Amino acid sequence: MEKKFYPLLFEPILHEKVWGGHQLTKVKGLPDTTNPMGESWEVSAVPGSTSIISNGAAKGRDLISVIADAPKEILGGKVAEEYHDQMPLLIKFIDAQDDLSIQVHPNDAMAQRLGYERGKTEMWYVLDAKPGAYLYEGFTHDIDEAEFRRRIADGTICDVLDKQTVKPGDAFFIPAGTVHAICSGLLIAEIQQSCDLTYRIFDYNRPGLDGKPRELHVDLAAEALNYKAGAQYRSQYHYEQGKANTVVSSPYFTVRVDDVQGDTHFNLLDRDSFVILMALEGDCRIRVTATGEEVMLRHGYSAMLPAAIAEYDLLPQSGSCKVIDAYL
Repeated sequence: MEKKFYPLLFEPILHEKVWGGHQLTKVKGLPDTTNPMGESWEVSAVPGSTSIISNGAAKGRDLISVIADAPKEILGGKVAEEYHDQMPLLIKFIDAQDDLSIQVHPNDAMAQRLGYERGKTEMWYVLDAKPGAYLYEGFTHDIDEAEFRRRIADGTICDVLDKQTVKPGDAFFIPAGTVHAICSGLLIAEIQQSCDLTYRIFDYNRPGLDGKPRELHVDLAAEALNYKAGAQYRSQYHYEQGKANTVVSSPYFTVRVDDVQGDTHFNLLDRDSFVILMALEGDCRIRVTATGEEVMLRHGYSAMLPAAIAEYDLLPQSGSCKVIDAYL
């Protein structure tokens, strides 16, 4: 029997974080919680926190097993071959009520040397920012490992971090090895390699949710870090209303912000890749061109379109909507 493919929706996966807030439950229309929720893992194939499908014939199944049934049709032929039938991306919303730790992620080579599939290059798209909100990315000037370790010991590491004031619509591409931190007052969409390796460098001497000091990973961070300054992490892009605006294009992912004015047709079949859709503003229906099937994508939620059906229409429910699409 021929397999039937359709846009996949997912159950919410909220992660409590010491720096989290209460925006994610509001965005998703979920009951509020007294616990600080920092992350919503929108589309995940990370073992232990894998997305569960919430619609259609595969309802109740986990994403890893569904991909295993038809990796080429879901991921795309080239993607399935390159990533050994595994989902290569992890998609999140992040609510930073407080500062995240100063941290770094390893590149592919280091991660694989340590026994992991891949490292972690990521990008951020700022959805909301309180006045004066900022983040850290990269160093202000070249340093070396000795200075790095000294500044960790004396608590002055933030003095040599490049501080960027941000506003909604700003985007940043953060290659593995870049020192960085999302800071307080930011709501962010994050697209990253499917990897949960984070090396915490400095955490303001605060306790974790269990009341104990959070673990630091200074030795691993020292190995992972790019100590050179001067890279441009802020994405320079031109935004047009009614267009698919490319924000980041990299070997790891391409990310666009689609400003959808009325019913709009998209054809990404030639990418030979799955497509992730994140609804940033407004509800929309996704209509699959090949079958005519429609799925409602609500504000604050995300969908995954298998590569086999990556031609579709977005039908805004109130005339317009804003959607991130991400693919390889």
